[in-house]
Formats: sequence, C-alpha cells, structure tokens
Amino acid sequence: MDYTRDEFILSTKVAITLTRKLRWGVIGSASIAVHSVIPGIKASETGEMTAIASRGIAKAEETAAKLGIPKAYGSYEEILADPDIDAIYVPLPNHLHMEWSIRAMEAGKHVLCEKPIAMNAEEAQRMADAAAKNGVHLAEAFMYRHHPRYDEIAAIVASGEIGDIRGIHSTFTFNNAGDAKNVRYRREWGGGSLYDVGCYPISVARMLLGAEPEAATVHALISPEHDNVDMMASGILEFPNSVALTFDCGMWAAFRNTLEITGTDGRIEVPSAFIGDGTYYVFTKDGKREVKQPELNQYALQADAFARNAWGERDVRFSPADAVANMKVIDACLESAYSRKRVLV
Repeated sequence: MDYTRDEFILSTKVAITLTRKLRWGVIGSASIAVHSVIPGIKASETGEMTAIASRGIAKAEETAAKLGIPKAYGSYEEILADPDIDAIYVPLPNHLHMEWSIRAMEAGKHVLCEKPIAMNAEEAQRMADAAAKNGVHLAEAFMYRHHPRYDEIAAIVASGEIGDIRGIHSTFTFNNAGDAKNVRYRREWGGGSLYDVGCYPISVARMLLGAEPEAATVHALISPEHDNVDMMASGILEFPNSVALTFDCGMWAAFRNTLEITGTDGRIEVPSAFIGDGTYYVFTKDGKREVKQPELNQYALQADAFARNAWGERDVRFSPADAVANMKVIDACLESAYSRKRVLV
C-alpha cells in the first residue's frame, strides 16, 4: 500500500503514541504500593514498571519477583541513578516524602508522591520549588480525583440541579488500632488520622467548591496508646459564602468513606467516595436517580493522567500548588486538634 507523505507522518506519530511508555521506579514496598499503585501502573495504558528499591536487596528482590518487576535495588540511591527510569513513586512514611521526592527530582525524575505530600505546607512548598527548578512533574497521589464520576458530579453541581450548595459532609474511617507497630502510629513520622485519611474529605471539598477554607475547628481523640496521634478527628472547615465542610476521619472506628453534597433543591450522595463502588445518587424534587459507573481502576487512571502531564500532552489539573494548599489546611486542622481552638487557615 502506498502512503502519501502526510499519511506516513501521521501513521508514524500514531505508532509512537501507542508504544510510548513512562518507565516507573518505586521506592519502598509499602502495602499501598504493592496492592494498589503498582498493579494500577501495570494496568495503565501509559505505564511500565521498571524497578523497585528497598532498604535491603532481599526485600526488593522478593517484591520484584512477586509483582513481575524486572529490576530490584537494595538502596534508594541506586534506583535514582538508573537512567532507564523516568518517574518515581514515593510511598514511604510521611516524614520521608520530602527528602526522597526532592532527591528523585534532582536526579531528573518525575515524582508521584503518596498523600499527604509532606509533613506540612513548608515542606510541600520546598517540593514544589524543586519540581519547578528541575523541570519535572510532581503530583500528590489522590487517585479518586481521576475517576470520571467527579467530573460528572461537578457538572451536576454547576448545572444548578441541586441548587446552591449549603454544605458538604464527608467521612473516611477504618479500624486498625490493634496494629501497634504500624507507621501510622508514630507521631514524629507523620502518623494520625488527619494525615492518613482526613486529607481525603479536605481535598474533595476544596475540589468541588473551587475555594480554600478560611478556618478550621477540629476535635480529636488523642491516644497515648498510639504515640499520642489523633486516632479519630471530627471537624468543620469554614469556606467562603457561609458554606462548610463537616467531616470525620479515624483509624479506630468502623469503616466508612462517604460524601454528601447538600444544596437548596437537592443533594448528591456518594456511598463509596474514595475507594470502592463508583455508584452515586442524586436526589431532587423529581425523586432519586442512581448513577452507575463501569468498574474502573482509579490507580491506572491516575498513572495515565500523570504520564500525560509529564509528557506535556495534557494540562495539569492538580498542580504542586494544590498540594501545598491542601497541606495548609491539614496544618490548621492539626493545630486545632491539639490546641482545641479554632484556627485560621
């Protein structure tokens, strides 16, 4: 078959697009990496798992063999030196996020850092500055934001179908309190429910409202049995226009992860807001509407969005500045929880 010059160029571009892969390395073998993010990268259209590193070669080789990853390294430094890796996923304990993300970016790697991106907004800003300085893409790993239902929900809100938003309520709780050695229960390492799961209700409210809260008031269960981290926290964030997010988060309570958006004329309920089934419900004067979503891998969607951002093929929706802003709110929530005072954001 004969091709014109333009047809040949187009076919070549299509072939390159179809075969192009972002080559991933992972620092550490945390549960979230092994059970969710790495399988998501492998299931994505754009990602290719290249290597994993651990603090010892035996653990790295064991995880690599289990997950079919070609390379294993016995130190984090080695994986950053690998020229065959384009991007690094950082699922380390929270207190190590800044150090290893910046070191990866200084090595020329794009970075997907597990939430919360840092221990505080100051650290997050240093990470954002490093990304800009080194010309790489930095993103916080909130996988739920890449599920198409949130674009749908935002469109429903914007359409006025449920009227003006009067409030948002969200929860994320689970019970893991018996695992006393878990890194979530090390205060100096960034342990506690606000860091671990409270960040989700905070981020979803900011995303849906397109605004930043002005103040935070949080009451928490501070547990001496768990290194005095917040094992349960209930709070209110004051947004502009007299709208509030009420939320609770916890690591010593029955499992829930919900979202409810209440308007003047209706409401939207999301029973599994962050993980689980993608179904949600819209309630208006005309009744209840169920919206079902096909089964989608949010971690694969996250990997694809990240790759296309790194390649410059898609505008960045969730910038490092957004991660810094989310950390400012978490900072205020933690200050409020420990001081038992209302704190301006």
